Amino acid sequence: MKKMIFAGAMVACAMLLAPLSLTAGVAEDCISCHKENNPGLHNQWHYSKHGVNDIGCIDCHEADKADKDAFDHHGASIATLVTPKDCGKCHEAQAEQTTNSYHAHAGEILESNDAYLAHVAGGHPIVITGCESCHGGKVLIDESQPNKLSPLSWPNSGIGRLNPDGSKGSCNACHSRHSFSAEQARQPENCGKCHLGPDHPQKEIFEESKHGIAYYSNKDKMNLDKEEWIVGKDYYEAPTCSTCHMSATSTQQITHDVGDRISWTLRPPVSKFKDNWQAKRGNMKEVCLNCHQKPFVDGHYYQYDALVHLYNDKFAKPAGKIIGMLKEKKVFKNTAAFSNEVEWLYWELWHHEGRRARMGTAMMGPDYAWWHGIYDVAHNFYFKFIPEARHYNDPEVNAYIDNLLKTDPMHTWLNADTASLKKKINSGEFQKIYSDLFNRQ
Repeated sequence: MKKMIFAGAMVACAMLLAPLSLTAGVAEDCISCHKENNPGLHNQWHYSKHGVNDIGCIDCHEADKADKDAFDHHGASIATLVTPKDCGKCHEAQAEQTTNSYHAHAGEILESNDAYLAHVAGGHPIVITGCESCHGGKVLIDESQPNKLSPLSWPNSGIGRLNPDGSKGSCNACHSRHSFSAEQARQPENCGKCHLGPDHPQKEIFEESKHGIAYYSNKDKMNLDKEEWIVGKDYYEAPTCSTCHMSATSTQQITHDVGDRISWTLRPPVSKFKDNWQAKRGNMKEVCLNCHQKPFVDGHYYQYDALVHLYNDKFAKPAGKIIGMLKEKKVFKNTAAFSNEVEWLYWELWHHEGRRARMGTAMMGPDYAWWHGIYDVAHNFYFKFIPEARHYNDPEVNAYIDNLLKTDPMHTWLNADTASLKKKINSGEFQKIYSDLFNRQ
């Protein structure tokens, strides 16, 4: 126990980056020092399950001298970073699931247009404090720093952090150090650090949904601190993000692979069914069936799938065709990506508005499905994106747009009169335009 306490004190000293006089016989003095100087850090660990089960700091922070981020502190080799590889020594299954998850690969955004746009339109500081703080960045080694971690990349608890030991991810993105609370990780507020805002407002959607209303009305009945926390057994008033995407049911074990129950990928310009999507949808339906009857669950997916097909067919595919033609013809005045207005309009159509519509429908948030979603998609598509595309006056692009608006039943309303449109809506004829979007796989 004294060895653990001594090691814990050494790590706390390393975090202060200030030397202390330590010997094995006076380890308690170091604990006392840091209890005084860092009472929050000390108490988070002391009252955590790690602390009460005598899991000391050295058990997590001990490092091989050959490790890139290892440094000597009063005779011990330690590292500030604790990675999924480290956590996996005890939590093997959880670490493996996390490594295979969306979360662990979130750092790959560094190679995407998201990060490119932040670099060129913003600048390096916002890439670090904005993109990498959620998605994770590559941790850089700086031999001049006391803990060998460059201030350009530390602190960083991004969910897909690229660690010096080759692992991907950061367990403390969800299980905040040094309490590492499962109770905290089960709450939607925990996910809200990253899953919010104009392009992926899951937290806001949850809050407006019936699920969110039930959760905030019954939070004190959720038994969030229970060991098993099985829906329908340990709680039943409402779900959280964790309930649907990760937590245990009577037939499913807890999973740290957040894609195990997701059937659509809603991130790209055009949504696609995921590999093995039927099984993954079955996993999610089993969660739903704890609180809903089968016709309710099937009806939700019937409506959800149709909305995704609507977005794909009516807006995403035509917009993608138009922007592709413009790029292929090299009609842009400026050559750098995102240096032309039409590129921004296309980006926001799918990356912001289109995602909000799809995610709002997936999570039963009607305001985000329509007013923050398809309403904005339609307005952008008809009155911003298309006019800007026409601005280049390319004959083939203009011909494609003309044909789309004149012959596609989903778009011909623009050239019709209001009275005839209302008559068709009231008779049900207009709705038939979209009938093939339902029951399509």
